[in-house]
Amino acid sequence: MSEETSKRVVAMLGAYGGIGSALARQLVADGYAVVLGGRETQKLESLASELDAIGVEVDAREFDQVDEFLSRAADAGQLTGVVNCAGSVLLKPAHLTTRAEFDDVIGTNLTTAFAVVRSSAKQLRRQGGSIVLLSSAAADVGLANHEAIGAAKAGVAGLAISAAASYASRNIRVNAVAPGLVASGATRRIVENEKALEASIRLHPLGRIGQPEDVARLIAWLLDPQNDWITGQVIQLDGGLASLKVPR
Repeated sequence: MSEETSKRVVAMLGAYGGIGSALARQLVADGYAVVLGGRETQKLESLASELDAIGVEVDAREFDQVDEFLSRAADAGQLTGVVNCAGSVLLKPAHLTTRAEFDDVIGTNLTTAFAVVRSSAKQLRRQGGSIVLLSSAAADVGLANHEAIGAAKAGVAGLAISAAASYASRNIRVNAVAPGLVASGATRRIVENEKALEASIRLHPLGRIGQPEDVARLIAWLLDPQNDWITGQVIQLDGGLASLKVPR
């Protein structure tokens, strides 16, 4: 087997967002080959060019497209990990949320995660590997105006632990990371609003919101084959938001 085909490969959906791009850069620095997937061609091509990586236009909500994407990733080397970074944020109470908005939140956050697990299980069932999904602290703590995103991300958490049980015998590890507020394109409206940002910081006992690199480091750890005795976990990475009540 050549050096190129034996290189460890991680496939990433939603790769050009804040968390995805930070993770891609870290994985390349760690010696992985990355195969990047997403819907926005220009952003995808820019990141792929920067990292000398493969970029594939793919809608992660579509099962057949995810199948094709992961098949291509498997052809690039030894596929050892798959990450779903596709996601969105909607901050609205339920009574103001339209059906179209709800369907978009579920599709972008939960359907993509299911499609990734479904296709990854096919590709990894012979050699095993690591699947990492993104949930949210909003799945574990009641936050006003988070009904749709909380429902979607709670579904991701349930998916992760169920899939971990289904595929443990295949040595496929499935875990989820549940961040608090992370500065990224998806949260720009909050982060760039001074009052909203201050309120968000107060919710996090450690006194700051997250950065994409915070999440990337944990995902990279979960992908590392050396950490192969952890599965079925939803890890809170939220500055204490979901579990601590600290007066500030």
